[in-house]
Amino acid sequence: MPTARSMTADLTRLLAAVAVPVYLLDPERRLLYCNPACADWLGVPAEELAGQTVGYHSSPAAEAGSLTAGGLCPPPEAFSGCRTSAIVAALRDAGVRRRRAEFLPLADDAGGWCGVLAVVEPVDLPVEEEASRSAATDAIVSTDESLALHARLQQLHAEIRRHAAGDRLLGESAAMARVRAQVRLAAAGRPSVLVVGPRGSGRQHVARAIHYEAEADPAAPGLVPLSCLALGTELLRSTLAALLRDGPERSSARGLSPFAESSEQKGTVPLSTASAGGTLLLTDVDELPLELQSELVEALSRRGGLSLRIMATSQLPLDEAAAAGQFRLDLACLLSTIVIRLPPLTERPGDIPLLAQMFLEELNAEGGRQLRGFAPEALDQLAAYSWPGNIDELAGIVRQSHAKAEGPEISLTDLPQRIFLAAAAARQPRRAAQPIALADVLAGIERQLIQRALELAKGNKAKAARLLGLTRPRLYRRMVQMGLEAGTKK
Repeated sequence: MPTARSMTADLTRLLAAVAVPVYLLDPERRLLYCNPACADWLGVPAEELAGQTVGYHSSPAAEAGSLTAGGLCPPPEAFSGCRTSAIVAALRDAGVRRRRAEFLPLADDAGGWCGVLAVVEPVDLPVEEEASRSAATDAIVSTDESLALHARLQQLHAEIRRHAAGDRLLGESAAMARVRAQVRLAAAGRPSVLVVGPRGSGRQHVARAIHYEAEADPAAPGLVPLSCLALGTELLRSTLAALLRDGPERSSARGLSPFAESSEQKGTVPLSTASAGGTLLLTDVDELPLELQSELVEALSRRGGLSLRIMATSQLPLDEAAAAGQFRLDLACLLSTIVIRLPPLTERPGDIPLLAQMFLEELNAEGGRQLRGFAPEALDQLAAYSWPGNIDELAGIVRQSHAKAEGPEISLTDLPQRIFLAAAAARQPRRAAQPIALADVLAGIERQLIQRALELAKGNKAKAARLLGLTRPRLYRRMVQMGLEAGTKK
């Protein structure tokens, strides 16, 4: 009679001979086994994979050999005994390779679930263009929206990883396709870039995407954000000095000694590495004080060979602020070689389900609870919300809902209460504003005063006129106009 050890060895040899990728996960999502075909597909030796933990997300930011962002985790219901299928992905240097997989829950003798066996199809799904979906993704859409969003995220992550950094640039709207194209254009050179959009729309993230796409070398000088809204004038002046100068003596020779002296005395920010290259990001540059605008124009115009790249964010285009007299036109031109406009979230409602799924999978990637997505009615409620805080607010709401959810997906009752209050307020018809007829109001007050004066004067018009500070003829004319002349004494 064969022993358990010999049966395990036979099973291992059998799986090793299988031409399709096969792997086994325990209930804690740790990889217990993968056959040679799976290791070859992943591009990682099997011994390096054993014991790693997978997560249900599609982030492309994994380190080499890491499965935590490789897209191998089945939907969470597979760990509760449901047989399911999904699209899995292998993160490779050449890009993301995607395949369909079947997930088979494995029960132990006590009836509990001891793991999940994954069987992956032998052929990669075709690489999709941004304007179309694959047949595999379309087949899922009709049956499960969460799985379709997960598969679509894998696809878009792969496309963005090939072309430009920045997962916050995800979206299938025409506006976001234009933003991604502008990011690639800006990253190809070193022009000044202005990112325009409402607060919470991801302006800084776009600037970071441009910088890190352009600076592929990890050792390259970094990006230094400088808030024109949060910092005071003196601190802004000293920090700009540290970034823009090329040595104290040359700065003094160029008339920048106020910058240099302030920086030396205060010692605000050690940014010498950035001054030799890298990127200066002026956030909320439309809030930059006018006196510093003049100094910045002078500094930039005198340093034609400046190696520091300048990017900025603003709520409004700077040429519009300049036309309103709130910003220097010459500085607006210097900062606006390329202008990238980010739309508010309400202008691209079709991107909300994809972005919500992305934020949910980022939380899955942190290694805690794993959720598959959103119930359809929850997505409908998110689409109906006005999003005054834009993408940042959406990320916060997904985090709250992820922590509250008790099932495998975020349901309607898991959403914050303010979502429902805002929807209820939007359904209430707004009462039309009642116009204020000032002439009628004043005439009514005048009528009351005249009547009161006549009562005190016992109907005597001459006495009533004196009480009102009017001449008797003027009082009489007003009484005629108001129909008060009858029954009074002269």
